Amino acid sequence: MAEHIRIGDVAPRVHYVADGTQSAFVFPFPIFESDDIELHVDGLHIRTGYAVSGAGNSDGGLLTFARPPAKGARVVLRRRLVMERVTDYQPNGVLRAKTLNDELDRQMAALQELREDHSGALRQSPGEAGGQFVLPLRSARANRLLGFDSIGNIAIFPRGEATLSAPFPGAIPRTVEDKLAERLSARDFGATGDGVTDDGPALQAAMNAAAASGKHLDIGEGTYRTTIPLTLPGAAAGLTMRGAILYAGLGGEAALTLGDGGDTRNRARLYQGLRVLRAILSSWEDERDIGILIRNQDSGLIDIRQVENFTIGVQTLGVERGFEDSVVHLGRIVDNRYGLDVRTASAAGWNTSVRYYGGHFAHSLATYPEKDRYGIRLSAAAGGYVAHNRHVFDGPAFELQSRDRPMDGIPFLIEVNSRAVIARNLRMEGCDPYVARHTAGAQDHVYEVAWASQGYAIGIDYTATATRVGSVVRAMHQAAAHREFTRSIAQVPNLRAAAIRWNAGQTGFEKLACLSSNVTGSPGLLQHFALPAQDSYVLTDRGVVLTGGRGLGFVVDARHCKEFALAVDADDPRMVVQCFGAGNALLTADHGEMVRASGMSLTYVPGARWWQGNADSNDTGLTRLQVFRLAPQVQTAIIGVVRVGTDYEVRSLRLACDPAFSPTVLYGTPELPHGTRDLKAEAVWDVPSIPAGGTAQINIPCPGAWPGDFVQAAFSLSTTGILFLAQVGAQDVITVTAWNRTAAPVDLAPGTVRVRAVKS
Repeated sequence: MAEHIRIGDVAPRVHYVADGTQSAFVFPFPIFESDDIELHVDGLHIRTGYAVSGAGNSDGGLLTFARPPAKGARVVLRRRLVMERVTDYQPNGVLRAKTLNDELDRQMAALQELREDHSGALRQSPGEAGGQFVLPLRSARANRLLGFDSIGNIAIFPRGEATLSAPFPGAIPRTVEDKLAERLSARDFGATGDGVTDDGPALQAAMNAAAASGKHLDIGEGTYRTTIPLTLPGAAAGLTMRGAILYAGLGGEAALTLGDGGDTRNRARLYQGLRVLRAILSSWEDERDIGILIRNQDSGLIDIRQVENFTIGVQTLGVERGFEDSVVHLGRIVDNRYGLDVRTASAAGWNTSVRYYGGHFAHSLATYPEKDRYGIRLSAAAGGYVAHNRHVFDGPAFELQSRDRPMDGIPFLIEVNSRAVIARNLRMEGCDPYVARHTAGAQDHVYEVAWASQGYAIGIDYTATATRVGSVVRAMHQAAAHREFTRSIAQVPNLRAAAIRWNAGQTGFEKLACLSSNVTGSPGLLQHFALPAQDSYVLTDRGVVLTGGRGLGFVVDARHCKEFALAVDADDPRMVVQCFGAGNALLTADHGEMVRASGMSLTYVPGARWWQGNADSNDTGLTRLQVFRLAPQVQTAIIGVVRVGTDYEVRSLRLACDPAFSPTVLYGTPELPHGTRDLKAEAVWDVPSIPAGGTAQINIPCPGAWPGDFVQAAFSLSTTGILFLAQVGAQDVITVTAWNRTAAPVDLAPGTVRVRAVKS
């Protein structure tokens, strides 16, 4: 060579993909001899069938195939020098520049080859130091797999653990990594569960990984302390806990949130063994202090074992999607102001049709002894959907430690317009005498109390803001079979047959008081409004047409029984209730709200002095059967139907109450003569001596008697020969005539003459 070649910073390797026609391939790195080129085609070392030119050129040369390689073949050209020294410098000899340069060029070329080889080798990162990477002895590593231990040093493993397969026909081998990734564990991310270490970041990392991979997350045995609130996104398949989360973070946060909010629906998720404890008891003032918040579940299965020391223990929340059709198993829910909060957060986030099983809602005697507490609350945020319907609570137990203490402890707090909520087989220990408190339009709830330490005093507390009643308490330890039957206390099955022609222009009805929206004078007592008859009633073949301003109702003694149910067969009537207090004095709206109804609102009508339904009662509105709840100060009430300004036909009425009571239906008394065909009166009469064939007369006052009534008279002593005749000589007076039919005078001893007038 005339001069030495130059070894530039060029990788001693080049790659090509053959096109099936190209036969000459350039290599851009210098070589010293033609044999310095090493050829590989599709991974095979090729030694013949080609020629190399350009040896000694600094810019490289060409490799030419005798036949072009096949299309798509991978062609690799690389420089591979023979590692030998070809020069030898003699002592005191001439040191020639060319010889020295050639030697240095070969050394540099060899170093480039070493660097190229090293670039494809496994090696430690430049940022690391130390480590053991020496292979074990041959005998130790034979039939083993090479790997790394927990600190990154070389280790060997049995070959049989490289893949796993289930010991059943059809099972396929899987790698250990694939098998381990099948289900994630919190310990995979560094959680310790020792109750001291802050496992919050590790737990959240595990939850994020479960969501990213769609896997189920396991949190094993132990106590996992966290100072940050945790969220398991809805994309995770579920969560199983065998330990407990101990929340030691700031207040105003949900310790554990399951599922996504917003417009996401979390379907068919499985959450098992959930246990969340608060390290320090909440103040019970901030409702953002929540143990477990579960959002937008649809057809989920949720198992909650323990939640303690929060303002709200568990909250099931419909956000922008519903929480529905799921099953929730409840365990120990202790020292939370609200054990379970069934809630909605928006108009589109309903919460309905969820089955809740079990639940021990309890409090310590020392936990806030003056603060109210509730086992289960149904609630809604401002603007939230308020029609919670068809929830079932099966077998919850409540030990609220409130009996005989200055606070409320009630199993259910219902703040929404829920319908058909069923609670079965309840246990009440140390609670208030109310199984539920209703503050809005809830109705058609059924509370079945299996046992209560407060005995027979169990009911529903309707607050001043409640707009509906009609829910039921079934106390199973209070003659359950008897309580299943509603007591019918009064009924008029055929109003036409019950009609009474009171006088020439007025009609009354058996057992019923006649009502008017315009009672004359200055009425203020019950007897002023419970009229025995009214004009303008038109009898039909099956009932009576009530003209505008006329009504009919039962008068009931409400001193002890406060809840009545009225059923009506009529054409779109309006329900009406008139209330009276002590001494039968009228109670108006000035005395407060005296009555509430189950299926409608009631409005006080000042002119008529009664509460009237705001809607027609008809089958479409499911309001023909109405329940009325009277205020404590109501002692007597008129419950019936009326319609101001519209004529309609009424055919029958039926009034019922809780079978634990048997209130009196008032009618046919001297004070309240309405509702009966028979009028009776009597007077002491010392009949004078009556000559043969002669008569003697007496007039007996009988309010309501009218000419044309059928009347009778009788005397309290033997009246041989004397016939007593009766007639209505003038309104409200019955004239009795004693006729001596004998041929001799008769002188009777003093006695009592009794009269009876019967209306047609």
